[in-house]
Amino acid sequence: MSDKEYLQELIAQGEHQQQDFKYKVEDALKLARSVSAFANTEGGRLLIGVRDDGEMSGVKSDEEIYMLHKAAYEFCKPESDISFKTYHVEGRNIVIATIPRAIARPVYALDEKGKEVAFIRIKDENIIASPVFVEMWRQEQREENMMPYTDTESHLMEMMRLNPHQPIEVISKIAHIKRFLIIKILARLIRYELADWEFDGENFLFTLS
Repeated sequence: MSDKEYLQELIAQGEHQQQDFKYKVEDALKLARSVSAFANTEGGRLLIGVRDDGEMSGVKSDEEIYMLHKAAYEFCKPESDISFKTYHVEGRNIVIATIPRAIARPVYALDEKGKEVAFIRIKDENIIASPVFVEMWRQEQREENMMPYTDTESHLMEMMRLNPHQPIEVISKIAHIKRFLIIKILARLIRYELADWEFDGENFLFTLS
């Protein structure tokens, strides 16, 4: 398979959870969001020099790779692994940047003020991760393998059973449990497949499995 055929095959897939098109790279801070999202989800690849409609416009590969390095190593905390390959098609350079799923999550992207923000990839979008996911990843790093089951957990699960598919704030109000505690318990419930989540385009909603 030629480079052109390989790229055409990838482009035909469109943008999805593990693939994103970038016409060009001008802002390493914004690019870090994509790196964070892929690293925190299932990994993925960025096709640099490809327009949203799939047209291969090409880029100056050295300049783009420099910006990608900056995004992954300077504007992601901790640094994210990233690898590059440049393809030459009809006089144009197309760069594929591959980001693996991070071993130690979360990987944060820095915003314009230097604040650390974790992203996840949902379909073809980079979404700010729910604090429940951040807590879940932290529990995994601490190797928390205990699932406490006190009256608080029992009460929360009963309220969630009666009121499925609700955001954290609503669950906290209904159950009369503080938000930070809801986050910790939900993270454990999801890790043990006792609860699940969905994203409705605006909010993360949680329900019992």
